[in-house]
Amino acid sequence: MSDRDTDTPPAPRGPVLAELGAVVAGLRSARQQWRASQGRAGEAGGRDLPSREILAGVVEGLRGALFPMRLGPHDLRPESEDYYVGHTLASVLAGLHGQVALELRHTARHEPGAATDTLAGGDTEARARRIVAEFAQALPAIRTVLDSDVLAAFRGDPAARSVDEVLLCYPGIRATISHRIAHELYRLGVPLLARVIAELAHAETGVDIHPGATIAAGFFIDHGTGVVIGETAVIGERVRIYQNVTLGAKSFAVAEDGSLKKGQPRHPVVEDEVVIYAGATVLGRVTIGRGSVIGGNVWLTHGVPPGSQVSQADTQSRPA
Repeated sequence: MSDRDTDTPPAPRGPVLAELGAVVAGLRSARQQWRASQGRAGEAGGRDLPSREILAGVVEGLRGALFPMRLGPHDLRPESEDYYVGHTLASVLAGLHGQVALELRHTARHEPGAATDTLAGGDTEARARRIVAEFAQALPAIRTVLDSDVLAAFRGDPAARSVDEVLLCYPGIRATISHRIAHELYRLGVPLLARVIAELAHAETGVDIHPGATIAAGFFIDHGTGVVIGETAVIGERVRIYQNVTLGAKSFAVAEDGSLKKGQPRHPVVEDEVVIYAGATVLGRVTIGRGSVIGGNVWLTHGVPPGSQVSQADTQSRPA
């Protein structure tokens, strides 16, 4: 019988902590206390959480399927493009199905009152199949809106020499691709998967977009690093933002028990053709009118009408 077949930790090999058994026992005690505090003591079954590693592979495969001749394999030829896309999607969607089913089971098991809603209309596997099928059907539309994002980046940055350079090099575009994928999954009812994908993009690019944020076509994040866009933000068409921009919440609604209310509209609405320059912070459920320009390092907690031009000097005398 191997060490893995017993409850005893493996025998130390090399210079390891002599009290390893006590550490393992202490960690077991901490886990048990946590599970008891969450009402999860004695639950059956194994790990039912989605895998970051599998989802990273899903996103990488989807990037290749969406842009096969630019983000697919280096040796792909045009005559094999459809075969590659079909083969890749078959593999990626199978992996995605497994992750969707895991989230649905996790939600049914752990979120109070969620089991009935989560499994309404059929069992977990059937609902997972429906979600993945709807997601697959949305991919052509996702590709179309991403084309508008790439063109917005190319037209909006004088340093961009080609759309190929934009796709291959720009972290803002990479983050936007992930967001378009994550937002569709969020819309289809698997918010944990969507959040994992968003955070993978955040770690990779420095751009933090909550998957719940609604972003229209022609979106361009220039440079990217430090951008934060909250869950209930709504962004119109042909909006351009720069590094370190925050579209955040000013305050949070509190329930009677003192906990924060979830899902309340609390982030800005940015209308079409707005430009927000580096370091600007816009907080609260305020509306930035169509065609406005928000200058660098502005701190804004009130809405502005269409066509506004706001600089630091304009905001210094305004009350918060």
